[in-house]
Amino acid sequence: MIKIPYLTALSTYFSYGLLFAFGQFRDFFRKIFDSWHSSNLQGYAPICLGLEDFYIRRLYLRIQDCFGRPISSSPGAWFDVVERYSNDNNKTLKRTTKVTRCLNLGSYNYLGFAAADEYCTPRVIETLKRFSPSTCSPRVDGGTTILHNELEVCVANFVGKPAAIVFGMGYVTNSAILPVLIGKGGLIISDSLNHNSIVNGARGSGATVRVFQHNTPSHLEEVLRQQIAEGQPRTHRPWKKIIVIVEGIYSMEGELCKLPEIVAVCKKYKAYVYLDEAHSIGAVGKTGRGVCELLGVDTADVDIMMGTFTKSFGSCGGYIAGSKELIQYLKYTCPAHLYATSISPPAAQQIISSIKVILGEDGSSRGAQKLARIRENSNFFRSELQKMGFEVLGDNDSPVMPIMLYNPAKIPAFSRECLKQNVAVVTVAFPATPLLLARARICISASHTKEDLLKALEVISQVGDLVGIKYFPAESDKQHQEPGALKLE
Repeated sequence: MIKIPYLTALSTYFSYGLLFAFGQFRDFFRKIFDSWHSSNLQGYAPICLGLEDFYIRRLYLRIQDCFGRPISSSPGAWFDVVERYSNDNNKTLKRTTKVTRCLNLGSYNYLGFAAADEYCTPRVIETLKRFSPSTCSPRVDGGTTILHNELEVCVANFVGKPAAIVFGMGYVTNSAILPVLIGKGGLIISDSLNHNSIVNGARGSGATVRVFQHNTPSHLEEVLRQQIAEGQPRTHRPWKKIIVIVEGIYSMEGELCKLPEIVAVCKKYKAYVYLDEAHSIGAVGKTGRGVCELLGVDTADVDIMMGTFTKSFGSCGGYIAGSKELIQYLKYTCPAHLYATSISPPAAQQIISSIKVILGEDGSSRGAQKLARIRENSNFFRSELQKMGFEVLGDNDSPVMPIMLYNPAKIPAFSRECLKQNVAVVTVAFPATPLLLARARICISASHTKEDLLKALEVISQVGDLVGIKYFPAESDKQHQEPGALKLE
């Protein structure tokens, strides 16, 4: 749980209050001036209505240049950011022909496969020539190639499950699968900080949804006991099915799931475990097999394993791995399999090739080197940020590092100042996070060199001093040179 300093919380509330008050003031006069002009939509309800629309117009548009920055190169350790300008106070942004070469601290390129790779890229190009960019068909029609079948076998073997099914989009993997797995009369118990794809999938399932405190197995047990004792609403019949949903690495917190304890609780109460490994598969574990390998959990104890190919594998899509019976059932019933266009053949080849590199099946040790590098880079960068006095969330070995900003004024300030010094960062605010908990999310890659990380630390430290986000005292130079400190070779 994040503990916000009192003065920081007070100043953040005051800043949002000020923005809200001025926004409402401007909206009041806007209504007066609009009433003087006739409209072609008289009698129609506003298509955009509510606080979300107000938030976009009066808060987000002020700083939208910090989001959605177009790039004109592959998202490697460095990439080209297209410069933009606005003539109407950021309401619209226009692209220029100028680009800036920036250090990439925002992409999910954990193992560096998003850029050209000596093993993967030639095979992807050959696949593009042999097949096509798209199958133009769902899997059950003409959208299953030999690559799709090979990919499903490859993924199942990699994650340690009997079978797997793949989809063309990671978000849909959660949002379309959950309504198939469970429905009315079932119970979903979800971590309070689960991804939006899980939230929407759970809502669309028709099942009863309960939430437990983030990454707290003891509270999960309390919720399970209470819900099992009470049964279904009104009828109090036993639940038809109970599924507990957690993430391997939480994408906005960088925290590792307490999977061993959660699995033990679920076993005790006979609840199924659904594990989302979008950010952990390929990125953690000795051989890149995710949190199960890292934390010593038998994959047989996790009933449904979900993951995406957009982070560690440099591709797109997602997968579900489980028993043969489960996967066969999903192939008959899941709309994402029955109706959506199948994953692109070149994208499928990219995943197959990257898994072979990770496992050393390309005849080299590059996969092991990438895994060692992402672990060293992540732990080194996290340690140095903490020594500088930043409030950094997450655990060791996690490549996701949120730096807390809190105040809305510091969101654009941090992003713009970093960009001025050729460092591209991602800032995250409401509604992706709670209103008070705005942050910059750093994603570290195996493709980052020591020089890249040192430059990033130098720039972030300077901007942190300028913006005022070093909420803890920095360690002395003497402490920086302690023999026990982690060094990057």
